Amino acid sequence: MSTYRDLAHRGAARGTVLRTVGTRERRSHLTAPRVPTVGIDIGGTKVMAGVVDADGNILEKLRTETPDKSKSPKVVEDTIVELVLDLSDRHDVHAVGIGAAGWVDADRARVLFAPHLAWRNEPLRDALQGRLAVPVMVDNDANTAAWAEWRFGAGRGEDHLVMITLGTGIGGAILEDGQVKRGKYGVAGEFGHMQVVPGGHRCPCGNRGCWEQYSSGNALVREARELAAADSPVAYEIIERVKGNIPEITGPLITELAREGDAMCVELLQDIGQWLGVGIANLAAALDPSCFVIGGGVSAADDLLIGPARDAFRRHLTGRGYRPEARITRAQLGPEAGMVGAADLARLVARRFRRANRRRVERYERYERYAQALRNGTSGRAARTPEDPPS
Repeated sequence: MSTYRDLAHRGAARGTVLRTVGTRERRSHLTAPRVPTVGIDIGGTKVMAGVVDADGNILEKLRTETPDKSKSPKVVEDTIVELVLDLSDRHDVHAVGIGAAGWVDADRARVLFAPHLAWRNEPLRDALQGRLAVPVMVDNDANTAAWAEWRFGAGRGEDHLVMITLGTGIGGAILEDGQVKRGKYGVAGEFGHMQVVPGGHRCPCGNRGCWEQYSSGNALVREARELAAADSPVAYEIIERVKGNIPEITGPLITELAREGDAMCVELLQDIGQWLGVGIANLAAALDPSCFVIGGGVSAADDLLIGPARDAFRRHLTGRGYRPEARITRAQLGPEAGMVGAADLARLVARRFRRANRRRVERYERYERYAQALRNGTSGRAARTPEDPPS
């Protein structure tokens, strides 16, 4: 897969490298090696892997369903390894970036908690690094999506950006002055688990009333299925479309029917959008960014969702009418944003690891020249060539 495969010292070197990446992201991406890397986006329903070049272009992409969350975490790791090895058969992979739907620690080594997967304090980076034999970077999937949108998409030119990803749940990320803000313990930006309705719907995280229970793909599908199960007259169109098989009602189907003018589906997206706008107004009061980028699968509804969100945002914004309003825009990179961002962040790790490896090789070559000089009966000093730096 690459020349890194035979480096026995790779674990310690990569651990040191990863600890230095966060504080130098802004300037490092400009000089990162222009080599292909693999980005992995792990969500509640899918694992997507792609080879991405230095300009954010996807050279090849693979997708598979997320293994059942009731299984061992190793099952998900096996899926990731299979995808990377498959891609590496056709591409020279220099590093792998993982965007995981969960809380990742400050060292970007462990997934502390994943509401939609069976990961609890899971040492994902080390587990994958030992099997893939290339540098591995692990981050929250919303952080990687925000990075991609700032580098290549809707957030270009913004110094204060908040990313909100609407998928199975809600993810979030904060990017200021070209650096992802991960917080002291690495778990900043988990906006989806802000409580907005005390005692509300139960969330997989264990609490009630989390924001993602009212503005996410799960919330959208739950409301549609409840209306269909109640045999509501407004749900006749969607019931007919799935031939009465209510579990077949999905977010993309709701969006499709809404675009066709189905009143119930339009209303459901408006409800989700209004809750989205309320949450964004709260975030604006706390963070005051210049731009909110809305990504994730549910954002495919575009103005059916974002239009109501903008309206609700203006109604609930603290100090409305007397302060600048943040721009609210749909992500440009679509569902591939997390994958592209993970690959781009991994490129920074590849750069530092390549430097460390180059220094190691140079030291080894100097030692070999010195040893050869001793075998030939000359002194180490005499054997040193002018271009050799001192040991």
